[in-house]
Formats: sequence, structure tokens, C-alpha cells
Amino acid sequence: MKKPVNIDEYITSFPIEIQKLLEQFRATIKKVAPQATEAISYGIPAFKLNGMLVWFAAHTNHIGFYPRASAIKVFEKELSIYKGAKGSVQFPLDKPLPVRLITKIVKFRVEENLQKAKKK
Repeated sequence: MKKPVNIDEYITSFPIEIQKLLEQFRATIKKVAPQATEAISYGIPAFKLNGMLVWFAAHTNHIGFYPRASAIKVFEKELSIYKGAKGSVQFPLDKPLPVRLITKIVKFRVEENLQKAKKK
């Protein structure tokens, strides 16, 4: 797949079932951080707000969510039921997206970036 120019192009490159999950993910982030701007970073959808906020991407069996290592650590307990790594988590395609958890994580990241911006 060639690098998409925007999130719309990224999403429409997937089958309709995956598109629905990606749009739900996007809408959740936009609802929590309406002031954030959309971008493509590392070839995947991302949001920026005083720096990079979060990324997400479709994979064969999951939607990857990349909210940085700090958020993974803070929400370690809630995320423990999912596969993941230091700065990422995998939400299986055959389960509903954990919208409330995604919302909490994005809120945390918004606050984290706003605090960082104040210190500059």
C-alpha cells in the first residue's frame, strides 16, 4: 500500500468492516480532542495537539493504538487484557472497540501534552 495522503485515504483502503472500526476510532479521538489536527505519521493515522498525541492503525487481526509509553503505563491495569508493548496496545478485530478506555487514554494524552506545552 502506498503512503496515504490523509486519514480518509487510509481508511478507505480497507474493507468496509475495518473502515467502520477505524472511523469509530477516529470519531472517538475527535470527540475527546476536537482541537487536535489529523495527520499521517509513519504512514498511519495520527492526531497532533502540542506535538504528537496518538496514532492508530489497522492490522490483520487487530487495531493498533499507539498513545505513547506514558499512557500505556498509566492504564496498565485496564490494558492488561490486551496484547501490547511499551507504547502500543492491540484491540482485536473480533471484539467491540473499548471506546470508554480509548476516551480515557486520549484525555490523559491531551492533558499530558498541554502540561508539557505550559512548561516550555
